[in-house]
Amino acid sequence: MSIINYNRHSPSKLFGLIFNSPSNTAFDLANRQIYLPILEDVLLWDYKSSSVIREFHDLGCTSLVTQLSFNQTNNQLAVGYNDGSIRIWEEDSLIVTLNGHSSAVTALEWDADALKLFSASKDTNIIIWDTLSHQGLARLKGHRDVVNSLHFLPTNHLVSSSNDSFIKLWDLNTHLCIQTLIGHRTAIQSTTIKDDILASGSSDGEIRLWSIDYEALKNGLSTDENNNIITFINYLTNLSTHTINRKRITQLSFHDSLPLLAILSSDKSIEFLRLRTAEEIKAKLARRKRRNKDKGKPVNENASEEVTINDRLTPHLVLHSNSKVKSFSFPPLPSSFDHKAPAQVLLALANNAAEVHAIPQPTKKSVEDSQPEAVRLHSLDLPGHRADIRALALSSDDQLLASASNGQLKIWNMKTQACLRTIECGYAICIAFLPGNKTIVVGTKSGNLELYDLISSTQIADVDAHDNTIYGIDISPSKKSFVTASGDKDVKFWDIVQVERDSDTVVDTKVTSVGIVHTRTLKMTDEVLAVKFSPDSRLIAVSLLDSTVKVFFNDSLKFYLSLYGHKLPVLSMDISYDSKLIITSSADKNIKIWGLDFGDCNKSLFGHDGSVMQVKFEKDSHKFWSSSKDATIAYWDGDKFEQIQKLHGHQGEIWALVTSNDGQFLVTGSHDKSIRVWEKLDEPLFLEEEREKALEELYEADLNEAQNDQDDEKEAEDVHKATSATLMAGEKIIEALELADEDVNALKDYEALSDIDKAKVGAPPSRHAQFIAVGNPTADEYVLKFVLEKISPAELHDALLVLPFSHVVSLLSYLEIWSEKVGSFKWNKIKLTIIVKGWNIALVARVLFFLLKTHHHQIVANRVMRNTMIGLREKLRTRLSEQKSLVGYNLAALKVIRRAHDADTIAKYLEEEDMDEERANQRLKADEEALMNAGKKRKRIII
Repeated sequence: MSIINYNRHSPSKLFGLIFNSPSNTAFDLANRQIYLPILEDVLLWDYKSSSVIREFHDLGCTSLVTQLSFNQTNNQLAVGYNDGSIRIWEEDSLIVTLNGHSSAVTALEWDADALKLFSASKDTNIIIWDTLSHQGLARLKGHRDVVNSLHFLPTNHLVSSSNDSFIKLWDLNTHLCIQTLIGHRTAIQSTTIKDDILASGSSDGEIRLWSIDYEALKNGLSTDENNNIITFINYLTNLSTHTINRKRITQLSFHDSLPLLAILSSDKSIEFLRLRTAEEIKAKLARRKRRNKDKGKPVNENASEEVTINDRLTPHLVLHSNSKVKSFSFPPLPSSFDHKAPAQVLLALANNAAEVHAIPQPTKKSVEDSQPEAVRLHSLDLPGHRADIRALALSSDDQLLASASNGQLKIWNMKTQACLRTIECGYAICIAFLPGNKTIVVGTKSGNLELYDLISSTQIADVDAHDNTIYGIDISPSKKSFVTASGDKDVKFWDIVQVERDSDTVVDTKVTSVGIVHTRTLKMTDEVLAVKFSPDSRLIAVSLLDSTVKVFFNDSLKFYLSLYGHKLPVLSMDISYDSKLIITSSADKNIKIWGLDFGDCNKSLFGHDGSVMQVKFEKDSHKFWSSSKDATIAYWDGDKFEQIQKLHGHQGEIWALVTSNDGQFLVTGSHDKSIRVWEKLDEPLFLEEEREKALEELYEADLNEAQNDQDDEKEAEDVHKATSATLMAGEKIIEALELADEDVNALKDYEALSDIDKAKVGAPPSRHAQFIAVGNPTADEYVLKFVLEKISPAELHDALLVLPFSHVVSLLSYLEIWSEKVGSFKWNKIKLTIIVKGWNIALVARVLFFLLKTHHHQIVANRVMRNTMIGLREKLRTRLSEQKSLVGYNLAALKVIRRAHDADTIAKYLEEEDMDEERANQRLKADEEALMNAGKKRKRIII
């Protein structure tokens, strides 16, 4: 039996997107940059030049971005995904992938030093991550529904809010919830904090304001004079706004540096409120006293009136957008920012666009009466469609791609993915390049055929072709005519001709352009959904609403065959290059392969979970592609009736699919407004491997489901998540331990022989090929340096959980060996060799402590391990003490160097500034900030 080799296809390009994600965005005003998520990627844009600076993409990741957080302290971007994973990027380098959540990440928050990252998820859990060791420190369990927002407090506390209508305050030292705020009646969608004010908004439109007592948080749990427990966060009042009352609140945000509060509801507007200055509050209170006096109410002129939160907040302006606002973000302000200048805000829109608006500051004159208006500064909208991509077409040389949606036709350069033309059109359903690649015909929902000239980007003809929607256009093999299919039950044939028309640029001048002439009409009994010429021009196939496909002779339009068998109408069809096979796809999720000789059905294929919208043969082959509403693309062998490969990537229904004329790639367009290019690789593909891969994906999905079902009453626990990567890492450790034990035992048996027996046996036992392949290390060196050290720190703990206890015992014996080994490393720059005791003591200690914590009862009950544990205690304690002394010595030396440097620098600045200490300190601070910013831009180097 011969094995057929296929070529693998892989995603290569993604374009046509500006913003399309349930995630938030990030705004870097200092560098004029914005971070916009698009499906599984994040793009860094220069919003002034509308150009992409960087793309954050992890090969193999197809999960949707659901949350991101950019930290300016360490110049790192944390991105949360729909599968629960978190990736941390620095510039264009992926530092680590963290796995701990079992469902979509909904919130990310850094601590003040950017050493810890807090994440929340739809699985109701909050995880604390150590970004240096790349491991989870604790899982906080207290909420009963999706956690929507997190806020770190400088007192080392965390505030979280959830759909369960509660706000919780967590002590990060004890990992316990120390206060739960009750008050909202529905899901809390967003919270925001500025100074001592906490604002929370819910799905019923209620906004509550709370005060944070930082002094009480510093003092910890205590009681007042009446022996009542002092609460840390206290309710102040409800906030009512003019425009967003009783509407669902989707986002609240205080500006970090300016006195602004922005409120986003589920519509096209954002309301901005302003925190009054002390002078304004004083003036307001004075006016209130005057009004009370005029009304005859008693007024105490000497008493100071209490300032409420409603006195501090006042409406500022309402920003209206042309489309629904999905999210917004304020930028952190650079030190050089003029605080009197307008504030800027980034809007991410639901129509695949983004805008930057300026929010003017109030003027001193007539502050209360002024009506400021927001100004749109920049808009990102050209490189994408505003609506679903309904049709695609490639030019004959595969250099240009045309995409069409409701109201827009765009032309793309396939090499650079640049948008060359954007032309307004009707509601496009189907499109095609006419011969010469200079003219495009568009079939619209209204039944019109629109012709566009690509050179001048103008409409050259608008023909009232049908009385209903035009569902399909197909160019004849002769390239001299085309046919259209419509819901008015007509199939019309059109000749492509040259016509004269008035010039668009020169008055009273005629120019020659492409035109169309109606020649024939084929009347059908039902609505026509698709039409296709056979490559030999002999036949034409017509799909009808009655779920049948009629085949006619092209020249006489006489009936030839009727193909019936689909339960729902056929949405797309294609005929093979040799005119022997026709494939049809239907809303019944079925693909059928028919013979065109007798109309017999060769095979019915089921490979999609939704309506199959498009099918297309590969050039000069019986292999074909199908796309579906289930957001997947399938590659089929039409001769063997087997699915070769299934491609994932789109996050919505795939409406359009087109294959290249050279058979090297295909392009798809989707409801998610993205255009994807899938390229054929030289890498061979084997069907058995694809089936195994599909089974692994099913296994991992079941694994996640099993982890979701676990319910534990503990408020805090360790962070673990089994994935295919951690299982493979665990298997590698098991395999390495078995090889090492076998090698050690064989050597021990040989050494135990007498000299006579050794002479009889001859050479020492041969070692496993795995040792020889990596340079013939010792067994213990192989386990540490070629296996354990190669495992990512984020996956190490979960990999160790895979080990059976017998292998744990073996690993503990190697830990003892590593703790007493003497190693060295060379620093070639100054030809220095440093001798260190113990191999990778940090890793050894981490593995040991985790194994002790996990297998404590078994280890204590095992007397055989007593000597091993005593040896480990003595040796490791000594090594850790040496490490502690070394780190302390280095820190002390660095502090001395820093003090000397500062003393020299300040002496120099004092001399230059004529002994003005204040100006000298300002210069020193400015230089330190510049040095820190320069350090942020340096690329991370892994040693």
